[in-house]
Amino acid sequence: MGAFFKLLKNGNRPALLAAVVNTIIGVLKAVAFFITGNVAMFAEMLHSFGDAANQLFVFIGSALSKRAPTPRFPNGFGRVVNLVCLGAVIIIAIMAYEAVKEGWHHVLHPVESQGFWINFSVLAIGLVLEFFVFYKAGKEVLVEGNIQSKGFLAPVTSSFLHLNRAKPATKLVFLEDLIATSGGALALIAITLAHFFGVLSAEGIASILIGLMMFYVVGRVFLENARGAIGETDEEMLNHIAKLVKKDPDIKDLQRVEVIKEGEFLHVEVVAEVDATHTVSYVDAIRDRLMNTILQQKGVRDVMIAFDQDDGVINWKESRSDKM
Repeated sequence: MGAFFKLLKNGNRPALLAAVVNTIIGVLKAVAFFITGNVAMFAEMLHSFGDAANQLFVFIGSALSKRAPTPRFPNGFGRVVNLVCLGAVIIIAIMAYEAVKEGWHHVLHPVESQGFWINFSVLAIGLVLEFFVFYKAGKEVLVEGNIQSKGFLAPVTSSFLHLNRAKPATKLVFLEDLIATSGGALALIAITLAHFFGVLSAEGIASILIGLMMFYVVGRVFLENARGAIGETDEEMLNHIAKLVKKDPDIKDLQRVEVIKEGEFLHVEVVAEVDATHTVSYVDAIRDRLMNTILQQKGVRDVMIAFDQDDGVINWKESRSDKM
């Protein structure tokens, strides 16, 4: 049990922060819903509790993915975070369905809800807290992508451009809180329209839109983590590592370079050609040098390097796409 709690210290911190904040928001929205019966608040309550559960699971999964390889699992546990994210989207999908269903029912049979100022206050507080978590997740996206962006709004604007570089857990938190922030704003608009202008169906429409946005997160997160669970190539890092290896003066050519995403980490395999006249000890020194260089690259956890004799024909181009 002690080892488990020690692993938790390495979990994804934005996910833990988001889980705590969304639990608090979910409780506030639940109280407001039971007092007022507002259907937009119902959708937001489901959304917040769903996000909190997901983000807690993702935090635990990201921690477990950092467990060291064992004799039984020699490839490590990196893909555990992808499996956890795949499980998390099931919860989001259920919550999204409920939000759409209740919203549609309210559109067909609109009922005026009470306690406008209670709803407005809770949604406003939730919107501020959700934006805070979204902002923190955006900053983490830039850190994980090694992006140097200046300005207060950089985590909100620049993070979208570099989202693919983020870790799976951070990406999930970012997308969930983007939808949560947008959903909170929609719910605020809906209850305002219903209260001041008598557009009672606005609350139901807002609930449907929130549910549809949640379904978007389900689709995107599912596809990305399904690829990660199978074993997806990191093309950008592959080309970067291939160039690093090619720069070595003793490497004549590359036969194969693979960079596979293992959750938050990268597994690298290289087959390179060297001069056939080199001794075993000399080739071993080349291997140690390359291993040291590759392991210093961000996210690389393990490397396998093999050598073949130079055939005098250059096969590897500047990038993987050119070679293919």
